[in-house]
Amino acid sequence: MGTLEWIAIISIATAGLTMAIGSLGPALGQGRAVAQALSSLAQQPDEASTITRTLFVGLAMIESTAIYCFVIAIILLFINPFWNYAIGLTGG
Repeated sequence: MGTLEWIAIISIATAGLTMAIGSLGPALGQGRAVAQALSSLAQQPDEASTITRTLFVGLAMIESTAIYCFVIAIILLFINPFWNYAIGLTGG
């Protein structure tokens, strides 16, 4: 196998691992945040609007980590910076 094939294999595997590992943490974090928010709502129903607003802001911050991992995976698959380098090495 040549250089381009290895770059393709490694890029696809890295993109898959990035999404697998990068989405596991936010999923666990969101689950824990929602569980804590529901517990807080059960204990203090009068503060529902404040807890809900804070929950949604926190969920957006947690979700941004997964979105960053998705962007990195897309870059590795479609705009890989190593392609131009490898094509320059092979002369084609």
